[in-house]
Amino acid sequence: MTKNDIVAALSKVLSSKKEAHKAVNKVFEEITNSLKNGGKVVITGFGSFNVFETKIKKGRNPKTGEKLFIAPMKRVRFRQSKNFLTDIKR
Repeated sequence: MTKNDIVAALSKVLSSKKEAHKAVNKVFEEITNSLKNGGKVVITGFGSFNVFETKIKKGRNPKTGEKLFIAPMKRVRFRQSKNFLTDIKR
């Protein structure tokens, strides 16, 4: 499923495809803003998104074999709810 598929499904409920596109974009924008600000996004019955920071890691350049450190970075983690997992298994 793509973003356009979501817009098409939502346009059946809303008055137009343009309005559905704005609604989908707004939802994704709000989720992104919340995660950028360090918040957690919880969608009841679906799951939750939260940001965590990885630790500094030792790495190696595969071409040269040179050892280096990989800087910490922010990652997004999704954890599905029990209801979502149960629905998928059916």
